[in-house]
Amino acid sequence: MKKIILFTVCCACLMASCASQFNRVYKSDNIPFKYEYAKELYTKGQSSKAILLLQQCVTPLKGTDNGQECLYMLCMATFKSKDYETASQYFKRYLQAYPKGIYAEMAAFYIGESLYQSTPEPRLDQSPTMAAINAYQEYLDLFPDASMKELTHSRLFELQDKLIQKELLSAKLYYNLGPYFGNCTSGGSNYEACIVTAQNAIKTYPFSAKKEDFAVLIMKSKFELAERSVEAKRLERYRDAEDECYGFLNEYPDSEFKALAEKYIAVCKKYTGEES
Repeated sequence: MKKIILFTVCCACLMASCASQFNRVYKSDNIPFKYEYAKELYTKGQSSKAILLLQQCVTPLKGTDNGQECLYMLCMATFKSKDYETASQYFKRYLQAYPKGIYAEMAAFYIGESLYQSTPEPRLDQSPTMAAINAYQEYLDLFPDASMKELTHSRLFELQDKLIQKELLSAKLYYNLGPYFGNCTSGGSNYEACIVTAQNAIKTYPFSAKKEDFAVLIMKSKFELAERSVEAKRLERYRDAEDECYGFLNEYPDSEFKALAEKYIAVCKKYTGEES
């Protein structure tokens, strides 16, 4: 028991000593010493404390031999502390100050990487996702032979999938709202909104693995639109739905929705007068 108490007291004293030393360095006007201590803290993984010191060193060291390293270390310490929004701004600051600096390529990469870490789930606004995509693209444009090219491409595919998933969720939402008109303040219908959303997604992402999912929503929406149409538009919409079903079967002959497409075609033919 005495050994445990002694160990606890020693640890407390050591922590107090370290805190006291940090406070002395933090209040010091000796920038070179402060910078070296910040590097030591950074190396030990104490990013939060290193950031406080590096922030004090960046401006005084600008234009010196340690200027680039100090700013880049501040960038990385902020990234490692998971303050990604601030990190992205620091990396941009480095790239603007040292566009041909020794850390320029990695700074450009970490702008995208910082934004990537901040991207939300697909249901939320995807503006941060677009910002990350643009940053990664700029990185590849600036450094065609980039050392992080493979990871960057992987990130871009992942981010694109997130945008696709967002569009798919939007299209599904419109379809599920169906005949509800409370949200159609500008005319039209949810089924029409679903069709437009899905068609635009297919045009934008023609090679997506979710392409069939969008095609199913278009087919189902066109059929529901025909079913709920006023008499004047019914024939035209049943023909459109029938054509969509045939197009779906041609493109996805082994789809699990094959039977549904055939069922829709049979119903459509009753109205188009094309039954054999």
